[in-house]
Amino acid sequence: MTHFAKPKLSSSRKKKNIPEGLWTKCPISGEIVFNKDLEQNLMVVPKSGYHFPIGSRQRIAGMVDEGSFNEYDEAVKSSDPLKFVDSAAYPDRIKKYEKESGLPEAVICGLGKINGIEVSLAVMDFRFCGGAMGAAVGEKITRAIERAVKKKIPCIIVSASAGARMQEGIFSLMQMAKTSAALGRLAEARLPFISILTYPTTGGVSASFATLGDVIIAEPGALIGFAGARVIKETTKQTLPPGFQTAEFLYKHGLIDQIVSRLDMRERLTSLLQALHVHKYHSRKVATAAPFHVAAAS
Repeated sequence: MTHFAKPKLSSSRKKKNIPEGLWTKCPISGEIVFNKDLEQNLMVVPKSGYHFPIGSRQRIAGMVDEGSFNEYDEAVKSSDPLKFVDSAAYPDRIKKYEKESGLPEAVICGLGKINGIEVSLAVMDFRFCGGAMGAAVGEKITRAIERAVKKKIPCIIVSASAGARMQEGIFSLMQMAKTSAALGRLAEARLPFISILTYPTTGGVSASFATLGDVIIAEPGALIGFAGARVIKETTKQTLPPGFQTAEFLYKHGLIDQIVSRLDMRERLTSLLQALHVHKYHSRKVATAAPFHVAAAS
């Protein structure tokens, strides 16, 4: 399932009988892009560089070596510890998320290689319950970190989340401590953790593993923060600065290390992995990437 901003076709397009659903309009530049071209460009608008949301499997395919990814823990799924019901029962909502997203949970985990370097990877997907972290998500991410420790390889986590999953209450909040403790063991093993923040990374995810990376990377324009801007504004009774909670704002204030386009992510990760973990691969021939530089905030 791919997210598209449905464009308004001009009368000339309608007269040519161009079917709707084939084009996407960039919300920044107004550019109309053919959906097939947009998908091939990892959902990044060619001219403006605007990053549309992207599914976890599509993101993984764009990051790792072809055919190298092996998924783990597919059977770890959400339970209903609180028997939670609002307008619908929680298990019914889970079934709906599974059907709409085609995913078993809000994160996909596994092992893959990036230019020959093996990594443990966890990629969140906002389409499943807004990427909210419940017990299953926390367990899968913890296992991904522990897998990195066991195999003595780097760990990469890509975050896209609205925060903790309210339907699981305290069981969800416990995952903040659980994942952070697992990262502590990764650090003790002197293994690198690269955290990639995408739109959005908020709530309990931003307050735990997402901001604990040895290197913290964000995609351009990513929304990053704990509470929402409106809540902060009403609580502090202050006018928030322009660009508040964007990747560019956080980079300017030293809260993240780099801003990297999705199109450059694979190359940048290669450079970082070589720099942080090259001693683990002294006997392997790893593809050489161009030297990297920290992207300036626009």
